[in-house]
Amino acid sequence: MENRVYYGEYSLWHWTELVLKQNIVLPKYQRYFVWDEKQVRTLIETFKEKQFVPPVTIGAFKISDTNKNLILDGQQRITSIVLAYLGLYPDEQTYKATIEKFASDNDDSDEDEESQLDNILEWNIEKLTEKGRSKETILENVTQGNYKLINLGIDDNFLKKTFLGFSYLVPQVSDEKEQQKYYSSVFRNINIQGKPLLPQESRASLYFLDQDLVDFFSPDFSKEIKIKVSNSETQADFVRYLSLLSQYHKNQSEATVARGYKSKMEKFYEEYIYASVNDVQSEIYGRFSGVFPDKEYKERFSNIRSALNELAIPREYISIIDLDTYLFGLAYQILFKGKAIDPVMKEELKQKLSEEIEKFKQEESHRKSPNDLRHLRNRIHQSISIYEEYSTQ
Repeated sequence: MENRVYYGEYSLWHWTELVLKQNIVLPKYQRYFVWDEKQVRTLIETFKEKQFVPPVTIGAFKISDTNKNLILDGQQRITSIVLAYLGLYPDEQTYKATIEKFASDNDDSDEDEESQLDNILEWNIEKLTEKGRSKETILENVTQGNYKLINLGIDDNFLKKTFLGFSYLVPQVSDEKEQQKYYSSVFRNINIQGKPLLPQESRASLYFLDQDLVDFFSPDFSKEIKIKVSNSETQADFVRYLSLLSQYHKNQSEATVARGYKSKMEKFYEEYIYASVNDVQSEIYGRFSGVFPDKEYKERFSNIRSALNELAIPREYISIIDLDTYLFGLAYQILFKGKAIDPVMKEELKQKLSEEIEKFKQEESHRKSPNDLRHLRNRIHQSISIYEEYSTQ
């Protein structure tokens, strides 16, 4: 049977009920809420003026005997409606000011209260629905100062008489992996309204093609590693390291790494994810189970986290050149070779890494075009070679 798509509309009141009662939920790969307060206000004004608001997309997902309705497209709109109803906004400045107040008060009871705050820097609507299933219960359980109070001039009558359309997708497959594959494809092909997704954010839906590998593609420790340039901050793309090192490991050489993918590296990363999830013998990456039999990767990932701490490896970098030089060799020796890095020699190791980074940056071509495959391969080779000197079984 073909996949089905149904169309309709619900009142804003009904949408808030669906969210608060958790009848519709976010897929795990959805990013955080990113709309600023002005965008929330603009959406509500758009509804008030009876202007067009794009419909949201919901998907039916069946797991065993339970059904979930996933918000595939429209998180920002749906969340904004609920926030307007609750009279709350997850404002970063309000949150940071409250944190600073607790810190300056220097009271043990304040520390307990601070631990109850929702992290507004990594926030989505589930932070509120976890507190209760009604407006009254949620507001009772919100810590004072955690959210900015807002009043957008709406009441229950407005919510009940204003409507938002939807598309409801029902795939005609019961296998969980097939459903996930279908929805990953849908998610990546949706033209998201508002702020565009970064490649990493869009690609994240593919990680859930195999629930056992979500933490493999996006481990917690990698989220702490960032490149900071001026006011811009970019999280380390761990799939990039896994895919490039997989090809290096298969060939035992950096010479042909990413050959043919110079202008389409995102495709290189995606193909690695598919090859890993399906555990196929890839001409490019080798076989996933050849490196991680039975998906046993967690111990090695724990080892790399320990190494990051024991070696005092930086978590923030000023360029991709610095990050690559520190990370390629570390990840290769621990994850692919199953080795450890001698912490006794950490200062000598880091001195060699720093010297190599300076050599890279002294070359104008490397400094200006670090993503050139020639320079990328050079960083892979040198980083692995340096860490090899300090690796132990």
